[in-house]
Amino acid sequence: MLLCDTNVLSELARAEPNTGVLAWADTVSAVAVSVVTIEEIAFGVAWRPNERVQAFLDDFFDRRCRVLPVTRQIARCGGHLRGSLRSRGITLSQAGGLIAGTAQVHGATVVTRNARDFEHCQVPVLNPFT
Repeated sequence: MLLCDTNVLSELARAEPNTGVLAWADTVSAVAVSVVTIEEIAFGVAWRPNERVQAFLDDFFDRRCRVLPVTRQIARCGGHLRGSLRSRGITLSQAGGLIAGTAQVHGATVVTRNARDFEHCQVPVLNPFT
């Protein structure tokens, strides 16, 4: 399972997306996103409204995407991960913890430009921008 981070979806919605991301997207028939990503996308579109981007994302979520909820197991996993990292002096955002927790629970690969954000999270990471 591939779990897309917000920055990958934002890139695909651009008028001229990164060629690496486009090439990667052409090889994939379906992906998953955390409900956290839905919130981040909604924030971005409300902050900077763009009908073309909204239409693209709505279609993407309807046709090619499985939205995964934050369950109790995911919340505990993400919280444990954040706490363990913090005890080692590594900061992980709440959103990052929930996405990493989602990836751990579902055995998914996080697809993101921000690979460094997940380097200590014990989840596979794919950066389609490179």
